[in-house]
Amino acid sequence: MTKTLNNLFEKFLERKSLFKDKSRLQAAYHPQNILHRNDQIELIAKILAPSLREEKPSNLFIYGKTGTGKTLTTQYIANQMMELSNTKKIPLKIFYINCKLRRVADTEYRLIAQLAREFGKEIPPTGLPTDEVYNIFLKTLESKKQNLILVLDEIDQLIHKAGDEIIYNLTRINSELKNSKITILGISNDLSFTNNLDPRVKSSLSEEEIVFPPYNAIQLQSILKARAKESFNQGVVQQGVIEKCSAYAAREHGDARRALELLRVAGEIAERNQQETINITDIDEAEEKIERDRFIDIVMTQPKQFQATLYSIFEILKKKKDSIFTGEVYDYYKTLCDHVGLRPLTQRRISDIIGELDMLGIINAKVISHGRFGRTREIKLALSPNLKIKIRKILEEDLLSPN
Repeated sequence: MTKTLNNLFEKFLERKSLFKDKSRLQAAYHPQNILHRNDQIELIAKILAPSLREEKPSNLFIYGKTGTGKTLTTQYIANQMMELSNTKKIPLKIFYINCKLRRVADTEYRLIAQLAREFGKEIPPTGLPTDEVYNIFLKTLESKKQNLILVLDEIDQLIHKAGDEIIYNLTRINSELKNSKITILGISNDLSFTNNLDPRVKSSLSEEEIVFPPYNAIQLQSILKARAKESFNQGVVQQGVIEKCSAYAAREHGDARRALELLRVAGEIAERNQQETINITDIDEAEEKIERDRFIDIVMTQPKQFQATLYSIFEILKKKKDSIFTGEVYDYYKTLCDHVGLRPLTQRRISDIIGELDMLGIINAKVISHGRFGRTREIKLALSPNLKIKIRKILEEDLLSPN
């Protein structure tokens, strides 16, 4: 077996790679030129520009679906501002925190501790009162006259985990500062998350908002062509491949990140099959692989309550065939909890889980207002028929099979 593997690896090394630089297709890559976002770049830059004159800019919220360039654009502007501030000795700091990361921004303590660490302070992971961590952070910030722009990516995840009080506390810090100022720049995939904030918190933000629209198929094509030129050797990508990638991604809410991933995985599949070019059938195979791997991995790794909510949606839609509503899901979910021995969560928490399922692309959940009678969600599954069968089987094994 060892000899066989050696032969496999040797042959792999002997073959010329289809890729010139695979990193150009990965999410961590930051291109020098951001396509189709000039209007958003200019507007964000104008809002944040006062910080270069040592003034406090407005708090800013940036919304848009996954893969619409929110984070990429924000980091591009932040890098430009920091280069200029370093050259001209302007007292400006820009901190970027991904609120999805565990042990960084899943509690108020951890977030403020991380901010203090960004200024070089040693803060233990636990053990200090949160007020003391705030004081350390404030004293450090005040020790130098400076503007701090705090970029909170996936800010809705922070509020979901730590509550909206943390945003109120961060905005109120400015009233305690004499030398420095803090501006919050929040990035979110959820266009409606501020609707659920406490009015007091919302008032304290006084934010400006920018919405990033999805890319259309033509825009995605130009993005993919530019990256493909940097990523693959000449002549590798066959005619029609870029167009098909773009069409798939445009269908998925104009997600450029997904389009780039699709092209990369297609390249890996072609290379694995010892092909000299990437063709249209490789895109079909890559699409199936990405969708299968992503959704199955999500469902398999989620807590039982998440799985029970999704299984309830499956069961009701099996009978109704069309869309269903939050109340129906909760009623079935409670019955299912009794059957499998789970302690049922509140309807509000199940509504939050339904929102998470929507954000992950497993369902489509459209918010419908009933005026003074409140709001509900109209729910439909957003999975291919083959994937529905596989995920249903996973849910049945995890929830209904005896241990």
